[in-house]
Formats: sequence, structure tokens, C-alpha cells
Amino acid sequence: MKNILSNSSKLENNSVLLAQITLKNNIFKTVYKNQIGSCSFSKNFVFRTPVVLRSNYCSFKTRTGKGTSSISKTDNLIFECETGNYHTFCPISCVAWLYQKIEDSFFLVIGTKTCGYFLQNALGVMIFAEPRYAMAELEEGDISAQLNDYKELKRLCLQIKKDRNPSVIVWIGTCTTEIIKMDLEGMAPRLEIEIGIPIVVARANGLDYAFTQGEDTVLTALTHRCPNFDTPVSVSFPGFQPGINKVGSSETRTVKRTNHVSNLSSPREPKSQHPPLVLFGSLPNTVATQLSNELKRQGIIISGWLPAPRYNDLPFLGEGVYVCGVNPFLSRTATTLMRRRKCKLISAPFPIGPDGTRAWLEKICSVFNIIPQGLEEREKQIWDSLEDYLSLIRGKSIFFMGDNLLEISLARFLIRCGMIVYEIGIPYMDRRFQAGEISLLEQTCKKMNVPLPRIVEKPDNYNQVQRIRELQPDLAITGMAHANPLEARGINTKWSVEFTFAQIHGFTNARDILELVTRPLRRNQALDTLGWAQLIK
Repeated sequence: MKNILSNSSKLENNSVLLAQITLKNNIFKTVYKNQIGSCSFSKNFVFRTPVVLRSNYCSFKTRTGKGTSSISKTDNLIFECETGNYHTFCPISCVAWLYQKIEDSFFLVIGTKTCGYFLQNALGVMIFAEPRYAMAELEEGDISAQLNDYKELKRLCLQIKKDRNPSVIVWIGTCTTEIIKMDLEGMAPRLEIEIGIPIVVARANGLDYAFTQGEDTVLTALTHRCPNFDTPVSVSFPGFQPGINKVGSSETRTVKRTNHVSNLSSPREPKSQHPPLVLFGSLPNTVATQLSNELKRQGIIISGWLPAPRYNDLPFLGEGVYVCGVNPFLSRTATTLMRRRKCKLISAPFPIGPDGTRAWLEKICSVFNIIPQGLEEREKQIWDSLEDYLSLIRGKSIFFMGDNLLEISLARFLIRCGMIVYEIGIPYMDRRFQAGEISLLEQTCKKMNVPLPRIVEKPDNYNQVQRIRELQPDLAITGMAHANPLEARGINTKWSVEFTFAQIHGFTNARDILELVTRPLRRNQALDTLGWAQLIK
């Protein structure tokens, strides 16, 4: 691998890097060629998928704060796929916010000392608050099958029941449980009957593309535990009919719900004039309340959230229930809701930024044949309140290296703020789930008259650093591993993980996004006023 990187660095910036994949002796033989056509070297290297890598930009010139750079300008979005390694947090970090969201839960992470060190360092700030998560550390006896996994987990779960008595225990599988093939799904139902507490199994291991997909795995497991919502054929909702909005209809509504989970509370009859709507995605309670109130102003009542604050309040799912996501990294949950629970997915942009929140609300209203009221004025009011931040970033350039799957939504919002996005790196993208967001991104670029950015899936960080060196963006959104090296090269950076833990959804939280984005820019302006413009060795 070192040989490949050292030779590929000799290519010119405007060269085209071609990967010719040939199958020989069950391995991929990769030949890197220069644009001239002469072969520089060849080396056997195993690729996950054979792809064509292109590292050059078209000759469209744009003026940025640090000089003239070239980016591609086309009429359509450019989707590329590199085969870079993943540089991200471990998905078990989802425990940090999920144990706070599901108030009566207990998360048991089953892994090795490495997992324990990560939880202790990343989540150690809550150690004195006795948080509702713990580490089941696998030892040599567990890995060598000398100990009985079932008995050990039973002992731990009985201790958890005695100390905390939660409504649900969530087992978080890790890389080690995958490698040694621990049958967590087989043990959980037996143990659940013995201890009398529901046990949900989620494999939030490091084999995912991004650490935010740990939440996706947990919500997918919770989806199977939601009670059934059954409606007879004669069901009807006043004021709602696909394609026709009959206001003031005298039709009656009959809803039949069957509860297949004995420990759930009895459902309440919905008072809305539309089919049930369930939102999925973990948000702080204040943000969830804001989105619920925005929908309520449009006459839309939310039937429930996934996850719910309490396990017993999980929403009813089934045919006739509409679902809509609030985070772009929940594609697996969306697929399960459609295929397993027969729900109808509302493919909408995500409520990040004033423009995204308005588009999200309008899409939901259009599905229910409701004419939205006052959204344009509401969005304009928010944009006017952000002018002090917009003046700092208008005309500046930004580069997303890719880390948490929020890149498309954040890039769209920042383009609307007046920034120029050179590249959107993203570890993984489900184009069907993010179709609404991609469409809004294209519309935003055309509205702001800026070039469409490149979208690079599974980016190679080495190539990205070369492109950043060529383009010289004003700001780079990157993971913590690359922040300091880029800062040493004179590139302003911002940790992408901060956007994961910040409140960025809804109309009013757009200010928090711009606060994070402008912080390094404002810091440099403050240093310039003090005369600290150069580093002294």
C-alpha cells in the first residue's frame, strides 16, 4: 500500500487516474496509468469493488478567498465512487444519545477492552451520573468457547434487572461478536422469557460505513417490536382521500387496532383528519417538540416517534401508516418500515436548515392534500435573523471530507447561505432514501447560480488531501483524524462530529449550524486583528 501511494503522488494534478481491473488468480490486478498513456507501475492489490477513479476537475474558474481554483460545472450532479478506507467513530457511540432518548432503557455493549476504552473516553463525562449503559467485556474464555455465553449474559441481565429494573434491555453487538459468531439473536428470546424483560439485539459493529448508522441499526431492531396497526378496508378519514381534498366531509372514521404486545398500553384514538403519521429518528426532546408544533400548525398530528421516550409508547405500525425520517442515515430503518411493516414512506428532504425544514413540511402536507400556510413567511423571517452570520460566509468555499452521512443536507443548506461547495465526500449514500434531498440540492444550486458539487462516495482521504491542496477551500469539514494535519497546511477545519451532537433540525436551530461553521472563520479574524497572522517556530 505504501508503494501505491508513493508512486501515485508522482502524478500531475490534472492527470486522470484510471483503474483497470482484471481478474487474475482470484485477485484484482490494478494498473495505474498517467494521462499520457505510459504505465507508471503495476501492483497486485485487492479492491472491494472495481471502479474508475478520476481525480481531475474541469476547467471552470471561480474566485475564492484564497485565490483562483478550478471546480467542475455541469448541469447534473456528479456521483463518483472511490475505494478509500473508513475513517470514522465506532457505531457503538450511538449509545451516547439513545440511552438518554429512551428513558426507561438499559444498553449493554458486548465487546472487548477496546470497546470499553472507547466508551470510557467518548462517554466518560457521564460516569458519575450512573448512566444506563454498561460494558459486557469478553475475555479469553468467552472467545475460546470455554465459557457458556448464555449463562454469563443471564447473570449480567439479572443484575441489571435487580439494580435498574428497565423496561427494555438493548444488546449492542460489536466487531468481536460478529467475528466469533455469537448467536445473540438466538439467546435473546430465551433469556427474555426467563427474566421477564424485553431484550432487543442490535449489531452496531464497526462493519458499518459511518458511526451514525449505529442508531439506524437500533431503530431497525425496535421497528420489529412496535405494535401492529390494522385498518379494515372500509376505513376513511374526513378531509383525506388520495388525490381529492374533501373539506368538511361527513364520512365517519373507523380504526381497528390490534395490540400484539401484551405489555403495551392501550392505544388512543387519533383525533386528526388524516392517516397516522410516524416520524423516525432520534432527536432531543426540545427539537422533537418544535417539529411536532410546526406540523400541528399545518393541521397534522403526529401519531408517534421512533424511538419513543418510553419503550411502552412505541408507535403503532402497519399498512395505512405513513412514516417520514428526520435524519439521512436511517436508510435501513426506512427499508424495514416499508418491507416488513408495510408502511408508506414519505420521501422528503430532511428538516435541516430553514429551506430543508420548509421543504420537509411542504412534502408532508402535499401527501395529505393539505395546503401549507405561512411557511414562506416563516422561512424568510429565519433567513433575516441569520444575516449577521450569512455576511461572514457568503462567497466562501467549503469542502466536505465525509464522516457522518449528514454531508448532503449540510452542503445544501450552506449553498443556500451563499457558500460554494467544491466536493461532498460521504461514506455511504442510499440514493433512494435521499432522493428528496438530492433533488433539493440541485434546485438550490440552480437558484443560487453556483456550480453543482461533486459527490464522492467512500472517498480516498489521500486523494482528498491532494484535491484540498489544489482547491484551497476556506473551510474543510473533516473528521478529527485529519483536522490537525490540514490546519498545519493552512486549511481551516471543523470537526464533523460536532454536527452530530448539536441541535441542527428545524427552523430555529439553523443558527446553531452557522455558529459551528463560522467559528473557525471568526477565530482567524480575531487573530488577524491582534496581529497574530503567522506561526513562529
